[in-house]
Amino acid sequence: MVHICCSVDSHYFLQKLQEEFPQEKLTGFFYDPNIHPYSEYYLRLLDVKRSCKMLGIDLIEGEYDVEKWLSLVKGFENEPEKGARCGICFDRRFEVSAHKAKELGESSYTSTLLTSPKKSLEQLRVAGDALGKELGLTFLAPDYRKASGTQEQNIMAKEDALYRQDYCGCLYALNIQRDQQEKLADELFQPISGQIQPESIEERIEMYEHRWKLEDKNIGHKIIKQRFLNWRLLSGLLRVRKEVVPAHFLPYSTLKGEYSRGKIEYTVGNVHHMNRDEVRFITLSYYNNLATTNYKTVTELIFSPPLFEDEIALREKLGVTPYDLSTILVVDEIPDKKIEIICQSKTYSDVKEVLIPC
Repeated sequence: MVHICCSVDSHYFLQKLQEEFPQEKLTGFFYDPNIHPYSEYYLRLLDVKRSCKMLGIDLIEGEYDVEKWLSLVKGFENEPEKGARCGICFDRRFEVSAHKAKELGESSYTSTLLTSPKKSLEQLRVAGDALGKELGLTFLAPDYRKASGTQEQNIMAKEDALYRQDYCGCLYALNIQRDQQEKLADELFQPISGQIQPESIEERIEMYEHRWKLEDKNIGHKIIKQRFLNWRLLSGLLRVRKEVVPAHFLPYSTLKGEYSRGKIEYTVGNVHHMNRDEVRFITLSYYNNLATTNYKTVTELIFSPPLFEDEIALREKLGVTPYDLSTILVVDEIPDKKIEIICQSKTYSDVKEVLIPC
């Protein structure tokens, strides 16, 4: 039985096992409650299923008992990669995997974590051996990284277009890694609207699910990467004469700071301009007209907006140039009193994958 952590590690590791043990029937066991958020867990599982299908290997999904995992690593949140928290994480996943192997009547088990270049081979061997002895199992710990193994693994992952995550899995390691990179941990962002954001895990899920359908129909395709300007709204607030008023912030709304105040100074067509910081307002009625929607209130729009791409198309109809990052708010009625705005947002260079049928 093979504990599987992700497709990039498992795809190569499983093929090496098939070569070394041609008479053995391999069973994959995906048990990774350390992966956060759940959407990322689902995405990695989706790609592991594809890999196992390609290799003809049965796959069992373990329980996503994230609450248990969080309780075990409590107090070790700030440990670095390969530190004490990782040891606890390995112990837990190996414990559950070893018991599953015993339940299946297997005499041995192993883990694709052994081929991950970010993991300590010795740390994994110690954890695997200890549980193996306790349950009367042999823990196999082949070193498939040596002799250019990691390079072969990366080539294979690229050839078979596997999903390549760029963090270990848990939210603690992710936050530490993004802090060191001085990047936004947007993997942990989920807007209250549920709108799928660009280069979000949810957007990747849609793409990889679509890829699966294309492969089932033998339709050719290519996944390419593109660099683009990404955006996330952390929080947005509109007050009119100190009273909070419902307002929908269009994508790519930014301020020079995070706070602005002023009043409506002039109107061009159906766009109302504030006297500071290039802020603009449009009514919900005009929004509906441009977007061909039928929202009754701005609150309804806030919690159930159209597709992100549709709002970008709407914004382009309002902008002076394609590079416009001005704050644009949709309101039920244009305010005629003192306005205060809080817009905490981030724009940043990012890379996304795009699926192209061919």
